[in-house]
Amino acid sequence: MDKELRRKFNAEFKQENYNRLIDDINRSTENKLDFKICETPLFLTRELTEELVYAGEEINQIIQDKNFLKNSSAAVPEKLFVPNEDDHPIFLQLDFGITMDDKGNYFPQLIELQGFPSLYCYQLLLDQKVREHFNIPYNMTTYFNNYDFDSYIELFKKVLIGDCEPVNVVLLEIEPQNQKTRIDFFLTEKYTGVKTICVTDVIKDGNNLYYINNGAKVKINRIYNRVIFDELLRRNMNLNFSFTDKLDVKWIGHPNWFYKISKFSLPQIKSKYNPASYFLSELEEIPDDLENYVLKPLFSFAGSGVIIDVTSEIINSLENKSNYILQRKVEYVPLIETPDGMSKAEIRLMYIWDKSPILVNNLLRSSKGKMMGVDYNKNQSWIGSNTIYHPA
Repeated sequence: MDKELRRKFNAEFKQENYNRLIDDINRSTENKLDFKICETPLFLTRELTEELVYAGEEINQIIQDKNFLKNSSAAVPEKLFVPNEDDHPIFLQLDFGITMDDKGNYFPQLIELQGFPSLYCYQLLLDQKVREHFNIPYNMTTYFNNYDFDSYIELFKKVLIGDCEPVNVVLLEIEPQNQKTRIDFFLTEKYTGVKTICVTDVIKDGNNLYYINNGAKVKINRIYNRVIFDELLRRNMNLNFSFTDKLDVKWIGHPNWFYKISKFSLPQIKSKYNPASYFLSELEEIPDDLENYVLKPLFSFAGSGVIIDVTSEIINSLENKSNYILQRKVEYVPLIETPDGMSKAEIRLMYIWDKSPILVNNLLRSSKGKMMGVDYNKNQSWIGSNTIYHPA
């Protein structure tokens, strides 16, 4: 962490500036904000930034290995297999917790990974608004690989829309108006022209899909998929089509990668940046030091179902152990100095896969509780999501 920038930001911080930031974001997005923005971004040194980038590159090399890709196919439930799969994910998220190595240096550890979209448009607005309301040095950036707002949007639109018209591309979600990430849907349409529709509004005719736009029936050529199958199955929704149909559409990104690049991947990734992880069903015996592990359901989303205080009784009570992994617990270090104590940080590296995975942006999650998320941070300030700034 850049201690000088942290000292300066904290000394200049005013609650009214933060309040104006929140009001401004809400005004700019028709009150779509539905999650806690942390009062501060994180300022990284060049050294820790380079370590994070290198960690991401190492994980990406493993993900692109032929054996890894072959083994990942087992992650997709047979009844949920979607045809016309790409040979790689289009969107990739790597979540790193910041720990400390045995030499006392900050060190990233992989917590989770997702072959699924993140807040690719919201994080752009957040950077703009944070700069408007706080004093962020011009030589610090949220982007990577020399991207800025304009060049990033150009890349995002190229991958999302391709050679189609925006009207023939849709962002697909379940009741999007009720999703916490709806602010990103709003901004996706603002920046790209791609509209958001609910899965129940899709019309099927043969192998083609359509939606109604301004009273006209419009063909869907490309789907920016934001649907989580967990929610779709749980809601038992009545749709006019099935994801498993052979459809004349291009998936951006393909639903199978939600499973193939997921917690299912963790035991396969052998790297100093990945804490030891095991398929629970493949363990010959339960470790004696369960207090040093977390138990994770394979295909839950946003941390749901994770058990951090694991016992042998909990493990023995599980009906289907093949749906879980044990991961060596990561000890996050107190990283961000705040007015009422230190907070811990988790950094999401956000990639767009064009011809190869390109690191483009980031997302910060901070916490003072046992885990990231509101439930573990009740009555806490200076926690939540934001962004990291690093030397340009």
